[in-house]
Amino acid sequence: MATTNPNTTTVEIDRSRDLSQPLEKLAPEERMKFESDYLAGSITTDLIDEITLAVDENNNKLMKFHGIYQQDDRDIRDERRQQKLEPFFTFMLRGRLPGGVCTPEQWLKMDELGRTYGNEQFRLTTRQTFQFHYLNRNALRQVMLGLRDVGLDGKAACGDVARTVMSGVHPGLSKLHKQVFEQAQRTSDHVIHKTSAYEEIWFGEKPAEPRGASEEPFYGKQYMPRKFKIGFAVPPSNDIDIYSQDLGFVAVASRGKLKGFNVVIGGGMGRADRAPETYPRLGDVIGYVDVDQLEPVLDAVMGVQRDFGDRVTRAHARFKYTIDDKGLDVIKAEIERRLGFALAPAKKFTFDSNGDQLGWTTGDDGLEHCTVFIESGRIINKGDRRLLDGLKAVAETGTCVFRLTPNQSVILSDIAPADRPQVEALLAEHGIDSEPKKGLSALRLNSMACVAMPTCGLAMAEAERYLPVLITKIEGLLETHGLMDDPITIRMTGCPNGCARPYIAEIALTGRAPGKYNLYLGAGFHGERLNKMVRENVGEDVILEVLDETLGAYAKDRNAGERFGDFVVRAGFVAEVKEGRHFND
Repeated sequence: MATTNPNTTTVEIDRSRDLSQPLEKLAPEERMKFESDYLAGSITTDLIDEITLAVDENNNKLMKFHGIYQQDDRDIRDERRQQKLEPFFTFMLRGRLPGGVCTPEQWLKMDELGRTYGNEQFRLTTRQTFQFHYLNRNALRQVMLGLRDVGLDGKAACGDVARTVMSGVHPGLSKLHKQVFEQAQRTSDHVIHKTSAYEEIWFGEKPAEPRGASEEPFYGKQYMPRKFKIGFAVPPSNDIDIYSQDLGFVAVASRGKLKGFNVVIGGGMGRADRAPETYPRLGDVIGYVDVDQLEPVLDAVMGVQRDFGDRVTRAHARFKYTIDDKGLDVIKAEIERRLGFALAPAKKFTFDSNGDQLGWTTGDDGLEHCTVFIESGRIINKGDRRLLDGLKAVAETGTCVFRLTPNQSVILSDIAPADRPQVEALLAEHGIDSEPKKGLSALRLNSMACVAMPTCGLAMAEAERYLPVLITKIEGLLETHGLMDDPITIRMTGCPNGCARPYIAEIALTGRAPGKYNLYLGAGFHGERLNKMVRENVGEDVILEVLDETLGAYAKDRNAGERFGDFVVRAGFVAEVKEGRHFND
C-alpha cells in the first residue's frame, strides 16, 4: 500500500513486490514466463507435431512474444464440430514497425508474403504496423525469414513487453516528424526484449551458450506484468491517441527543432463487461523532460510498472491500475526517485484532431504526401478498388516512403513533385482515390474497426465486416440532417477489450453478442475525453434510432464550431461527465 507522510513532502511507497512472492501465488502466466527459458518454451518441437494444427496452450501464449496469435476460422467452427473435427486453426503474425515507417522494399515483401501465405491480403493495424492472417503452421517460419530479409521482425508485436512504438505521422510537419520518428525508433530498439529465443526458433541460430541471467538485463525472467504501450505525439495532431498509451511523449519544439517531451502516463483502453473493476483510463500529463533525458525516463517508468504492477490478478495488471491503486503522486515520486531528478513542469500544447489528413499535402520540405483512406486497414483487391495491386505498383516505382497511420490508412510520402503524376496515375488505374472520394461521409473517413469475426477468438460480435454496412445506414441519417461533411469519429470493436480505441470515439460500439452492441457517445473529438454508455446490449434498430435523434438535434441546436461529442454532453444525451481520467458508466 502506498502512503504519504502528512508531516513532510516525501512520498513513500511500499517496496514489497509481486516479483518477490512465490510463483504459486502469482497468475499462472507468471510461472509460465519464468519457466519458459526466456520465451523459448518447447515451440520448436511443437511446430513439427503433425497430430494437430494447433500448438500447446503455453507455447501459444509464448508465441505472442514473437508476434504470433493462434486463431481459428469461426465461420466454420460449428460445421467442423459437427464433423467431429478440431477447429481450423491458423495463425496471425504481426510485425514490429516503429512509427509505421516502411520502405518500398519492405512493402513489396509484405505484399509477397500476404499473397503467398496470407490469403492474398494483409492488414494495417491501429498501432501503425501490419499483420497477416490465415497463416498455417508451416508458413510461420517462411514468413519470419521473409521479414528478416528486409530488416523486419515480429518481436514485441504482442506479449508482456513494450509493444510496437507509435509516432505521429502528420505529413505537413515532416521535419519535426522525422526528429520524433528517430526518437521513436531509438525507443523501440531500447525497450525490445533481448532473448536469443527468437533467432533460435525461427532461424535455427543456436546461442553460443545456454541462456542465463544476462539474457534479459531489464525484463528478467518474468518480463512485464502485462503489455506496455508507448507512443509519441506531434501536436496539433493527436493521431496516436496519446492518452490511451501506458507511456506517452508529446513533442515540444521551438522553430521546428525538437526540444523535449511532455510525459503522459497511465492510459489504457481495455475493460470487461460486467466487471466494474476493469475500465478504460486516460493518461495523465506528469511533467516535461529534455530529449537527452528520454532514455532514463523510459527505464524509470517501465521499471516502476515492472516492479509494482499486479502479477497476481492478470485482469488488474496494466499500468493504469498500478497508478490508481498507489496514487498518481506516489507513482510520479517513485519515477523521480529512480531518475534522480524531478520532472520539469509540463509545457503548453494543443491538439485539434486525432484523425488523418487525407489526400495530397505538401510538406515543409517541398515534398508531396498522399494519405490514402483504407477502410479498417484491409489491403486486398476488392471489386474495382484493387488496393493490393495498386499499392504494389506504387512500391515498385520506388518513388515514396510508406507511412502507416494510427487510423489504419497509409501515407505515400516523400514524393518528389515530378513523380506525383506517376503515383496519381497508378492509383487511378487501380481504382484508388488519391483524394477523399466524393459521396463518402466524413464519418466514414473517421472510422476504425478491429478485426473481430471470423479470426479473433475474443470477438462476441462483428466489427470490421459490419461497420461499413452500418455506416452506410448512418449516412442516410447524415444526408437527412445535412451532416455528410461534418467530421465525427466512430469506432467499433467485437468485444470490450478496446483494440480500436473505442472509448475515445464520439460514437462507439463494442460487441456483446451476435448483432448486439453497447453504444457509447460523448468522447472528445481529439481523444481528450472518454465517452459514456447510452444503450446496453442493443441491435441495429435501436442504434439507428438513438443516432437519428442525437444527430438531428446536433444539426439543429449545435453552437458554431461545436463538435458532436461536445454537443451530446452539453445537451444531456449522456449522463454528466465527471472530471478525471476514469471511465464513468
